[in-house]
Amino acid sequence: MLIITSGLFSLPAQALISATPEAQAQDDEAVSAAAEQNQDEGAADSGEDAETEAQDTEQATSEPVNVPAAGNLTDKDTVIATKPDQVNDQDIKQRISGIYSEIEGLKALNVSVNQGVVSLSGEVPNEKKAQQAISLANRVSDVVAVEDRISRTLDVQDNVTPVISALKQQFRGFIHALPLLLVAIVVFSIVVWFGSWLARRESLWQRITPNPFIAELLAQTVKILFIVIGLLLGLSFMGAEAIIGTLLGGAGVIGIAVGFAVKDTIENYIASLMLSIRQPFQAKDFVNINGEEGIVVRLTSRATILMTSDGNQLRIPNSEVFKATILNYTKNPERRFTFQLAMDANDDPLAAIKVGIQAVRDLEFVLEDPKSACIITEVSDSNIILEFQVWVDQTHTDITKARSIAIREAKHAMENKGFSLPEPTYRMHFDGEVEQALVKYLAAWEQQKSQGATHNPHLIKELTEEVLASTQKRKADTLEKEQAKQRARAILGNEQAEEVLDARPDPKLMQKVEEEIQDNSGDKDLLDCNSPQE
Repeated sequence: MLIITSGLFSLPAQALISATPEAQAQDDEAVSAAAEQNQDEGAADSGEDAETEAQDTEQATSEPVNVPAAGNLTDKDTVIATKPDQVNDQDIKQRISGIYSEIEGLKALNVSVNQGVVSLSGEVPNEKKAQQAISLANRVSDVVAVEDRISRTLDVQDNVTPVISALKQQFRGFIHALPLLLVAIVVFSIVVWFGSWLARRESLWQRITPNPFIAELLAQTVKILFIVIGLLLGLSFMGAEAIIGTLLGGAGVIGIAVGFAVKDTIENYIASLMLSIRQPFQAKDFVNINGEEGIVVRLTSRATILMTSDGNQLRIPNSEVFKATILNYTKNPERRFTFQLAMDANDDPLAAIKVGIQAVRDLEFVLEDPKSACIITEVSDSNIILEFQVWVDQTHTDITKARSIAIREAKHAMENKGFSLPEPTYRMHFDGEVEQALVKYLAAWEQQKSQGATHNPHLIKELTEEVLASTQKRKADTLEKEQAKQRARAILGNEQAEEVLDARPDPKLMQKVEEEIQDNSGDKDLLDCNSPQE
């Protein structure tokens, strides 16, 4: 309302009070007054005879002609006749002088007319008055051109006094219009209050549309609409309808500028509106949005809030969510995970698959339908890669825990049945001399053996030591594996073994999600379980 008051401060003197005319209105009144005066003088002169008229003409022509310095010549945009009608320069002079005598600031001008060319001389306070005098002279009929020889005094008193008088008159007009201004303010306030009251009726808007975001948008639109209506009514009471067009034009220009400045904000707002309509997910859904995984907490007018597996709150702008690839794991509770195990290339892969898949299917969280499976993905020189594909119900199962338990059970089952996991195999390449020496040594040893020659005691000793070392190493590995199994059985045999094999989701994380959902201190949640989903 401050904008209306400041914009209309000078309005009452123009729209409601006629005591402060514009320059054009002042000119018209002066012209009318001069016309009435000339009509009265013409009526009085009509009774005089031709002799008096001739004497006046002789007296006018006998007056000394005061020719000032040459000035600017202003031509009229009219056609000048080659043979003009009889024009009395004295009538033109009287007409212009009579008009000037009625206008403040132009009374000191001297007017001379010759062949329809008006020459203006004298002093005026400023350029505005000089242009006013020239304009009035050009408007008189039969004037061919106006020569400007006016001196602009720029006197302080002559220029300041009219301004002060105009301000006083405008202030008096404002005081007179103050009651009407108060009425306009009251009407504006009542209309705005009613719009705000109507916008706060949430139950009304929720009955109109079940979408909370659209309901809020409608409420805000109605509130702004009532503000505009109140502004129009207030301006109408003040008689300032012309300002309405100016305000609307200015608002349009400002709206374009602000639109470019807050383009990203507007894009995010529109994305929030579309997401609230589409409802691509619901609260507690486990989703993946452009690589960011978490449980959905709420959808606000600015961002989508997730709770990550680490218990952290993640806010993603809705403009990114609207354009992102969304993977909703909760839409289908059945979810598959995979893992790989390697076996020795000398073992039968089919037998290993049977042992491993049976161990996985015996787990209580593994679904019977669809069934888990195992396939061979790769065969190399030293091992065979098996890939296990396991299905679980992710509503009641933590996928990471289930995968860890399944890997452990499949590995132990295969090892218990004698399928050892292959160790790294290295292939050694010898140069030509070493390889030839080994070949000669083996050939000589075979020759000695075939001839029944006495065996080399040193060679036999070395071979025996190597065989014993290899046997001891295998025994140590077997003993170490057995000890590891005994330690595992001892650890898993106590009361805490159930916690290790528990694949249910973490209750603490879901508790934090529930607390975030129930917290209504922030922005309003736009997710609605009753709204249709994509």
